[in-house]
Amino acid sequence: MVDHTAVLIVGAGPAGLVLGNLLRAQGIETLIVERAEREKVEARARAGFLGPHSARVLVEHGLGARMLHKGLSHGVCAFRGGSGEFELDYGRLGRGGAHTVYPQQDLVTDLIAEYLDRGGDLRFGVTVTDVDARTATIGYRDANGTGRATGRFLAGCDGGNGVTRRAMPASATRLRQDHGVAWLAVLVEAPQSMAAVTYAIHDDGFAGHMARSPDVTRYYLQVAPDDDPETWTDDRVWAALDTRMRTAEFGPLRRGGITERRVVHLRSEVVDPIQHERMFLVGDAASLISPAAAKGANLAIMEAEVLARALVDALARDDHDALAAYSRTCLPRIWRAQEFSRWMVELLHGPSAATADAGFQRALRHARLDGLRDSHAHQTSFAEHYVGI
Repeated sequence: MVDHTAVLIVGAGPAGLVLGNLLRAQGIETLIVERAEREKVEARARAGFLGPHSARVLVEHGLGARMLHKGLSHGVCAFRGGSGEFELDYGRLGRGGAHTVYPQQDLVTDLIAEYLDRGGDLRFGVTVTDVDARTATIGYRDANGTGRATGRFLAGCDGGNGVTRRAMPASATRLRQDHGVAWLAVLVEAPQSMAAVTYAIHDDGFAGHMARSPDVTRYYLQVAPDDDPETWTDDRVWAALDTRMRTAEFGPLRRGGITERRVVHLRSEVVDPIQHERMFLVGDAASLISPAAAKGANLAIMEAEVLARALVDALARDDHDALAAYSRTCLPRIWRAQEFSRWMVELLHGPSAATADAGFQRALRHARLDGLRDSHAHQTSFAEHYVGI
């Protein structure tokens, strides 16, 4: 059996679901296939910081009702270090604006429901076995056996390890940067301890505090890249957070049950170009970015909007100019986000063991913090990069 559609989308994360919803709103036939089951997709806890551009896209296209009702506006971040703490009201600086804090699993749940309401075809538990970019065709396996699906165009939204990225030709450049840093990411069933996102800089390593909802808080701890998250008992996690966040000086943390702990490796990857024949990469399939500046979902939504407009031009008006320019449109924005993310990595983390002059690197880090604390121009630039794409 061969399924036919106008746009075949591999992956039901934010990239694929936003793209599918925008196309369905224009009456374009779509099919989304996703390897995981629906329950797992809707439960995956990921970053929840949406920039103004992402919030605008969701609201303008009728995808943001629950986000507007339940999401929290957040426009202040704080930095803690040996010389004290300062807050940066980035939401009031420059042309930046504030983030909307809305857990990604809630956003994905909303997007799935809306896509199905719009008549979209969404199939879970589908493993893609092969991809042909020239014919926009995939082979797949599901509970009913094997099959094939084809479209006029194919969107790869299945992440950095997905089959669509692997189907890019050898001529495509794959650029990678391992930042040599890893975070232990933990979810805690407790309200936030601070009003702002807080970045704590300590000789023992970075620690971060980010609210996810009124009752759930995300914490990060810098760990060795080969660390086993299971060795981090609750007591060890809280002891490290107390030390690095300097709770003796700034006050205690609100504690609760730890419901998730995993090690996140900070690395960046970019594919260039992000299109081949009739296949277009979106989100993490096009570029992975370190979580230091919360850009991943925002890049995915930006790319989905650009690609949706281009596909509508091609399918409804037989105008392929924007589709041909997809890589040229998105890659400069991807690289600007990568540059800021790398700047944040260097700001937040101490020198690696391989750094010859650790003292020099620490002094540079303190100089960056001083500039961020004292220079209005520096603060304005930070604000615009922090929330922008």
